[in-house]
Parts: sequence; C-alpha cells; structure tokens
Amino acid sequence: MSALKAVLVDDEQLARDEMGYLLAQIGGVEVIGQAGNGLEALTTIDRLQPDVVFLDVQMPGLSGFEVARRLVGNQALSQIVFVTAYDQHAIEAFEVNAVDYLLKPVDQARLEVAVERARRRVAADRSIESGSNVSSADLEKIIEAVAERQSRRGRLAIKVGERFLLVQSDEIIYASLADEGITVVTSQHSGTSNYRTLDELHERLDPTVFWRVHRSHLVNINKIKEIVPWFSRNYILRMKDEKTTEIPVSRTHTRRLREYLKL
Repeated sequence: MSALKAVLVDDEQLARDEMGYLLAQIGGVEVIGQAGNGLEALTTIDRLQPDVVFLDVQMPGLSGFEVARRLVGNQALSQIVFVTAYDQHAIEAFEVNAVDYLLKPVDQARLEVAVERARRRVAADRSIESGSNVSSADLEKIIEAVAERQSRRGRLAIKVGERFLLVQSDEIIYASLADEGITVVTSQHSGTSNYRTLDELHERLDPTVFWRVHRSHLVNINKIKEIVPWFSRNYILRMKDEKTTEIPVSRTHTRRLREYLKL
C-alpha cells in the first residue's frame, strides 16, 4: 500500500510541526509540502497534487474554507481534512465535502480515523480513474462514495438565526447581495450565506439553472413566477417565494433572458 502524499497548511509553524510528528507516528503518510497561508496553499497544492491536505481554517489572506471552495471549483482531487481550534465551522466542512474536521489539539486516535477515511476516498478515486477491475462489493462502495459526494456538493449551508441549515441547491429561489452579506431565500427559509461574493456562490451552483441577472441578484430560473416588462425594454422578475419578491434584470442580462424565453 503506497503512502498518502500530504500537504500541511497552517499559519503557525509549530502547528505544522506537530501535525507532521503525529502523522509520522501513525505511518503511511508522506508529507511532501507545507504552506503558511491560503494563497501559498493553492499554489503548493496545484504544484504537488497531494492526496490529502490538512488545512487550518483561520489564516491570513484566504481562509481555509475559501481555499477548499476553490479546490472544489477547480475539481481538484486532493482530499481535505480541516484542522482548527474552532468547532463552529463543522457544518461548512460538510458543505465542501471535507473528509473530516479535527479540533486542536489533535487527538492521535481521531487523526488515525481521518487518515483512514482519506485513504478510502483516494482509493475509490484511483479505481474510477484507472478503470481497474474491482469486486462487486468494492464497486458498490465506490458508487456510494461518489453519490454521497455529489449529494453534498448539491447542498448549501445558510445561517438562519443562530442555526446553520443545509438546503438543497434546487430549493434556492434567489440570492441577493445586501449590506450585511448575501441573503439566500428558499420556499421555507431566508438566511445568510458564508460566501463573501455572489461570484463565489455562483461557482458553487449549476450555471444552467442559476443566472446572474443583476450585479446584486442571482436567481433560479425554474423559480420565476412572472416576467414583467419594464422601462427601456427591460424586465422585472417576480419570484416564487412567499413575498413574490421583485428582482430587476440589468440591461446586460436582458438579451440573454429574451433569447432563453423567446420573448
């Protein structure tokens, strides 16, 4: 069994040293690179293509979650294990399909579990890529892993009050940029997203379904209730939420909407 190739990402050298020591005690993991911030992490991961990344959350520049979302957007194969002193981000880790979420100081037994989970995912990915013969039992596990991954990528975490809720992306009616952040609205909930920009959120969603109709609005075209002609041949969209929210279509996006709806 070949060793997992790992990259350690943390803004504290002592934390990286400690993780390296624990992995050496477990065995079966080769640390091939380190990074001290988010931007350095992206370049290091792209250059080395590790099997697994042990990733801190709070770092200068890009946070660990911003790094993870970019890796997901780029369809990187590296598995992600978050390592942090804060427990409130666990649901976000689920959203970006992380292998595990470890709290500092890291317990060696929990680390062993995370490494084994990463090893299983890496093995499944390699089997799919190589097209190698696998047993029916292993094939079933691979199919389950792929289905789980696709399902998780179809979910989004939104904050409603003091809670984080997971919603299916196709339940989203629209998302709007406001002073306090990005508001995401479904038929049952209205909450805020942890994404900092609509561009980042849009990258996570299906571009054939979610359209950026305005610099401040992203809509699910399957959740449009009514299209109302407006001034200068522009339109306003009335959405299928409880308030029948009206969303303007900017001039630059009006033509695409006309072509799609044969207006």
